[in-house]
Amino acid sequence: MNERPIRLGFVINDIASEQDNYTTIRLARRALKLGHEVFLIGLGDFIYDVNGVVCAQATVPAGRNHADDAALLEELQGEEAVTERINVEQLDVLMLRSDPAEEQVDRPWAPTSALLFSQLVARKGVIVVNDPTCLTNASNKTYFQHFPEEVRPVTCISRDAGEIRSFISTHGGQGVIKPLQGSGGQGVFVVNGDSGANLNQMIEAVIRDGYAIAQEYLPKAAEGDLRLLTLNGRPLQVNGCHACFQRYNDSGDARSNISAGGKVRLVEPDADALRLAATVAPKLIRDGMYFAGLDIVGDKLMEVNVDTPGGINMAEDLTGVDFSGHIIADLARKVRLRGQYGGALSNVELAML
Repeated sequence: MNERPIRLGFVINDIASEQDNYTTIRLARRALKLGHEVFLIGLGDFIYDVNGVVCAQATVPAGRNHADDAALLEELQGEEAVTERINVEQLDVLMLRSDPAEEQVDRPWAPTSALLFSQLVARKGVIVVNDPTCLTNASNKTYFQHFPEEVRPVTCISRDAGEIRSFISTHGGQGVIKPLQGSGGQGVFVVNGDSGANLNQMIEAVIRDGYAIAQEYLPKAAEGDLRLLTLNGRPLQVNGCHACFQRYNDSGDARSNISAGGKVRLVEPDADALRLAATVAPKLIRDGMYFAGLDIVGDKLMEVNVDTPGGINMAEDLTGVDFSGHIIADLARKVRLRGQYGGALSNVELAML
């Protein structure tokens, strides 16, 4: 069935900080090419006006057939970029694609404020994904601790350096220490038995800015990790191909995040990865986590990224499969369902059907 064009908004940190390898830019470019209207809204661009309506200053692409992601970003960040005051409540879908970790220092107010505006918009019938109420509860990595224990590595969360040292000691002097609020491999330390006095410096570097997570070291992490993208709570699969790839680092840096210099190669999820995805699916579905990224090492999940899961561009470049077009078509299908059911379905239900 051909779906009608939809009005699709993306909430991002800021148009100036977007990059051409971001999933948001790939999704926006594909939506434009399919004939949909696209609006990009920064975290600080919302307006609750005197009439009680949620509006925003949005950046609006003028073109439709951009040669590549870089061409779209060049238009959006150019001096002649079009900005427009829009009524956010008139959008069909609002997709939340901001990274709260980027706002910790300069704009700690921004992520929560945008989520609260998004909650108001959802009450007016706009389909908001991922669900903004549950996303507020997932504002840092403690969200991961709500998933079944069997899928998680052994973990300690504390700001007490002694607690962290004791945890590392209990696990043979090995482990991973990272900030509770963070992304992209920033502030992540891999501790081995030879860390010695450096361990104290690692701990202090993390707890200086808040809580630290200490996790057991998984030996298979040396081979990198698996990024498996999920849609509607299940592994994203198009024409028998999963949106899945392995991230690894052959430079000696233990972090495999792309932003930390990691590389990618195409893989299909193994039995362990599919089992983990099936185990976390019920919570993702209950919480309205429409689009998520599972980071997997061996038979354990290292993280569930629900704020700004990335990798669609890499998955498409590796496979030639149109995952972004599949996502946009799925959102258009949800808009049709919303109309057919006349407001009877909740935002979480629409997000995951």
